[in-house]
Amino acid sequence: MARAPGLSVRLKLTLSYAGFVMLAGAVLLAAVWVFLLHDLPDIAVSAGGIVPIHSIFRRDFGPIAAILLVFLLLFGLLGGWLLAGRMLAPLARITDATRTAGTGSLSHRIQLPGRKDEFRELADTFDAMLARLEAHVAEQQRFAANASHELRTPLALTQTLLDVARKDPNRVNGELVDRLHEVNTRAIDLTEALLLLSRADQRSFTQEQIDLSLIADEATETLLPFAERRGVSIETSGEETPTIGSHALLLQLTTNLVHNAIVHNLPEQGAVWVTTNIHPETVVLTVENTGEKLTPGLVATLLEPFQRGTERIHTDDGGVGLGLAIVGSITRAHDGTLTLTPRDAGGLRVSVQLPTAPAHTRA
Repeated sequence: MARAPGLSVRLKLTLSYAGFVMLAGAVLLAAVWVFLLHDLPDIAVSAGGIVPIHSIFRRDFGPIAAILLVFLLLFGLLGGWLLAGRMLAPLARITDATRTAGTGSLSHRIQLPGRKDEFRELADTFDAMLARLEAHVAEQQRFAANASHELRTPLALTQTLLDVARKDPNRVNGELVDRLHEVNTRAIDLTEALLLLSRADQRSFTQEQIDLSLIADEATETLLPFAERRGVSIETSGEETPTIGSHALLLQLTTNLVHNAIVHNLPEQGAVWVTTNIHPETVVLTVENTGEKLTPGLVATLLEPFQRGTERIHTDDGGVGLGLAIVGSITRAHDGTLTLTPRDAGGLRVSVQLPTAPAHTRA
């Protein structure tokens, strides 16, 4: 928005300092005039005769006061200019850093030295914002690159199948249709997952009171046949855990966690434990599963989009690689905390902490 030019903050502070000094000087001179004139005798007798003290004081006070006020004005302007410049120096550094960030360079930091005050608190807050913004931009760039790669794969497969079918007129159409159906289904699943991830990041959902224990029961009941086919047992336990959020998104979060726990499990006799607990300020959903031993370094990368455990591979039940990324986005959208921890015996423990629903909203 275009604005008309105005006085700088430094000049405004300078004029304010000078005006205050002038006002203080004028008040002091007025006090001297009133009280000193009141206490002075009208005349004084000396060796040279009678001296009219009142007349001399009134005659000489005006010029002296004017000289003092001029001096105070110059002193106030000069001192105010220097003090304002010194006080506003940190603001100039913050402004330069803001301009640098506006050009697209997010790696610059103010790093204002000295003890904590208002300017340093502002600078530290701005540095923290730049760090989060830089990390977010880097994450979005990686996500865009990975999404482009993942979306390109089914399109390339479709193109290859169509080219082969066109060059081989004797190819059975039924087999081609089945392959194209699988590729197209995977592309649709990926697109829906991307849309869900975007919806969670934008927090475009209606909030209502939710019981996480019921959500956990619903998700595990839905995935129980899938777990039985893979030879994985599921155990659920816990207490009523009221929170505020979207039923659909929290069900998706729980479903993704349980599905991942089933898929990334032992080949035989695997187990999944789903528990819910309530604390004074938070409710906790925990999903644990048996499986191969994981290193902390590998676990730290599992929230990256399109990350699938130890390898970036496609399996029949492995999903599109956005399961935990969606869980992370839904957790952040509900002001929660997501924690991934490798189990000593092998497998993974995932905990989701969400704010407890206020007491007055509970049924």
